Amino acid sequence: MFPSLVFGEGIVPQISLAYNELTEIPADFHKHQDSLEILDLSHNKISSLLPLMDFKRLNTLILDNNGLTSHVKFPPLPSLHTLWVNHNNITNLSVFIETVAKCFPNLRFLSMMNNEAAPSYFNGGTVPQYLDYRQYVISRLAKLETLDDRPISKDQREEAERIYGRRQSEDNKGKKKKSSRKKSAQHMENRR
Repeated sequence: MFPSLVFGEGIVPQISLAYNELTEIPADFHKHQDSLEILDLSHNKISSLLPLMDFKRLNTLILDNNGLTSHVKFPPLPSLHTLWVNHNNITNLSVFIETVAKCFPNLRFLSMMNNEAAPSYFNGGTVPQYLDYRQYVISRLAKLETLDDRPISKDQREEAERIYGRRQSEDNKGKKKKSSRKKSAQHMENRR
């Protein structure tokens, strides 16, 4: 039996499978896909989250201490707004963040503390490394409000976008490619 927490008038379905030495999500777990909103899988050994693909209401995923790498397999979860991946083996920031941006387009809260890809004073990183990490992540996740334990200010977002450029949505990328092709075709036609 999995617990649910009562908040105010409603029930917020929350399940914790932390500290269970799991290497994968249990096969019968899909029975919770229509109601689960918060899932804590901390302190396990899970490397693929693809079985969560049909969990359309899942908005919070806690994956601390799982040994996750930069190449972790995430399903697309548009409803996810909170992701914790503290104390894992994430070493390649760009690979990891591009996956996160693609799979969780509405992410507002991300915590990556104590990963090699998230340098800080506490894991041997320098201040410039920390600032660069922060600016890169902010530039790639347009809706992010908090990174690690710090809120993101308007000035920080503007600085990150100035340095790394603004992330285009997938729709805009497709439109720009079509527009460029059309302009190239028109240019070639005019040259004839």
